[in-house]
Amino acid sequence: MYVRDAKNRDEVWLLDHIEAMRLDDVAFRSRDYVIAVDEASNSRAGFGRIRIHKHDEGDFCELTGIGVLPEWRGQGVGAHVVERLVKTAGDEGFEEVYCFTDEPGYLVRFGFESVDSEDLRPAVRERLDAKRSGVMPDAVALSVDVEAFEMPTEAREAFKEAAPEAEPDSEPEERPEDFGIDPESATYKYDTGRQ
Repeated sequence: MYVRDAKNRDEVWLLDHIEAMRLDDVAFRSRDYVIAVDEASNSRAGFGRIRIHKHDEGDFCELTGIGVLPEWRGQGVGAHVVERLVKTAGDEGFEEVYCFTDEPGYLVRFGFESVDSEDLRPAVRERLDAKRSGVMPDAVALSVDVEAFEMPTEAREAFKEAAPEAEPDSEPEERPEDFGIDPESATYKYDTGRQ
């Protein structure tokens, strides 16, 4: 497994999965995304986005649109997507990264901390309010210092061995007996009787 920058050819795939997972796609640009890819099958397993908000009072960086396909969950894919996004934010000169989510427990594992909305700068608070009025009514603000980001050891190890979980067969294999056919004595439409 590895995480790479999204390419133009990933756009349709990203939009399909963002819609299916009901994630934020405001101001969508595929070049803002990273994608986790399985080296063996070249299958895409997860994705996430860095969004830079420019404001007169100072720019800020948000992680958003983070998703992992169901068959890849619990294997460190999301953790590595988040790690890559935080690193990219640091490379862009940001010391702090924000994320607005209704599942804060996941990001707390990496060093993110809750920020009370009254303590947010006005531009950051506006973004939180926009998120709440859109796709995530229960969103809370989290932030992490880029240098304080921590990757849990179990997520790093799981990512090395990540593989899609096989989906259970939803329908059993059909047999002739299921349709009242005796396979020992049945003749078929094109049976000519010749031996």
